[in-house]
Amino acid sequence: MAIERTFSIIKPDATKRNITGKVNALIEGAGLKIVAQKRIQMTRAQAETFYGVHKERPFFGELVDFMISAPVVVQVLEGEGAISRYREVMGATNPANAVPGTIRKECALSVGENSVHGSDATETAAIEIAQFFSANEIVG
Repeated sequence: MAIERTFSIIKPDATKRNITGKVNALIEGAGLKIVAQKRIQMTRAQAETFYGVHKERPFFGELVDFMISAPVVVQVLEGEGAISRYREVMGATNPANAVPGTIRKECALSVGENSVHGSDATETAAIEIAQFFSANEIVG
């Protein structure tokens, strides 16, 4: 497998509970390298742009409100097959269905407060990374 990069967000439900380190340990334990990371307060405009694909969905406003409710940690992860590996370590969206040892099984509170986001494809990862990081902030 090729070395690739993916984008991650540690969401407000996790940062409020001060478990960023626990999430990072699970990420690194899965063999992924954190090559960029910063804690930010996402603006409404950033959240609306980021989740724009869901704009017509009934949960869009609630999702945006949630994402701006507390700081988040945005990250760039790197490793062999990083996109699929991170999606695997994140676990199922519903923590009740997630496998033990995954981030969502160990950290998430509910389907809505599921602690993390990860890119679903190479193209998506590139767009999401560029929204929050400049090239000189990513140091492998």
